[in-house]
Amino acid sequence: MKNQLLANHIVQWLNHYLTDSKLEGFVVGVSGGIDSALTSTLCALTGKPTLCLEMPIQQATEQVSRAEIHNKWLEENHPNVSVKRVDLNEVFDAFQQLDSEHKNPSQRLLALANSRSRLRMTTLYYYAGVNRALVAGTGNKVEDFGVGFYTKYGDGGVDVSPIADLMKTQVRMLAQHLGVDSSIVQAAPTDGLWDDGRTDEDQLGASYKELEWAMSQHDKGITPDKFERREKEVLEVFLKHHNANKHKMVPIPVCEIPDSLR
Repeated sequence: MKNQLLANHIVQWLNHYLTDSKLEGFVVGVSGGIDSALTSTLCALTGKPTLCLEMPIQQATEQVSRAEIHNKWLEENHPNVSVKRVDLNEVFDAFQQLDSEHKNPSQRLLALANSRSRLRMTTLYYYAGVNRALVAGTGNKVEDFGVGFYTKYGDGGVDVSPIADLMKTQVRMLAQHLGVDSSIVQAAPTDGLWDDGRTDEDQLGASYKELEWAMSQHDKGITPDKFERREKEVLEVFLKHHNANKHKMVPIPVCEIPDSLR
């Protein structure tokens, strides 16, 4: 992979899109993970005002620490970068009291996990609004177009997606090339929406490298019955998530009204 040329291409694309939008900069939610670290770095490289938001909600200490390390590095190397911490713990605590006795605890926990992401999206758009900025998304290709591993109208609610055509392994390579801290590059991917510290692999049932392989097989029209053992299992895992989350990856269904009823 031609890392520097690739970085230059994405930075140029961001600059062109920002110019066309008639806005002034970017807002990025920085979580301590590699996707947000790469996205914020690419936005910083545009030279345009880039606001990096830390938005902890009952966040694991190591995630907060990695986000702080990354943001400090960006500030020291890019005068166009500013950092703000918006503690959403009290907001989330108040929100989860609205339905504290729901009869299905597991469904409630999932809904609350997604609500964390949506609270962050609302915060990002507030700061984008007051700063005349674009919200830069942090999803990669497998998450956004393979297994739909994101929250609808949460981290999926963005203005631009600079790394959504890069596989996770490519994200890691490019981040390392651009100097992102090794603790972030090597950290196990996690969405940070759960209190038990579960990783993406725990939730998905396969590693990103395996899912990238499965996505390539699916794109070729190859079905699980062509494989045995782990390959068969991984492709089935991919298809389970892909089919269940397809509603996130296609346009919102619109009920079309026939002319005879108008």
